[in-house]
Amino acid sequence: MSGGHFDYAQYRIDDIADEIDEVIESNNDQTPNEWGGKKGNEYPPAIIEKFKEAAHTLRQAQEMAQRVDWLLSCDDGEDSFLRRWDVEVRGYWKDTPAQDNQNETE
Repeated sequence: MSGGHFDYAQYRIDDIADEIDEVIESNNDQTPNEWGGKKGNEYPPAIIEKFKEAAHTLRQAQEMAQRVDWLLSCDDGEDSFLRRWDVEVRGYWKDTPAQDNQNETE
């Protein structure tokens, strides 16, 4: 595994995004939880959209940290850093949850 400058902490950012995705997925789950309540939180759609935005932004931040980590760890040179940034990080900027929703309505 490459990198290590940040002790691989950037992967924890992705774990947080995954946990947010789990909350989104289970939002309307009526299955009883261990305390007798519902597993789902039943947040309104406006809140779920913000959760989607947060998960998306966290994944982008994880990619940013990964790219910097590999440069600082000398796994990437400056040219490959810039190339990967354009593909792996900037790709997130072009594909946002708001744009996804806009595309669904078109």
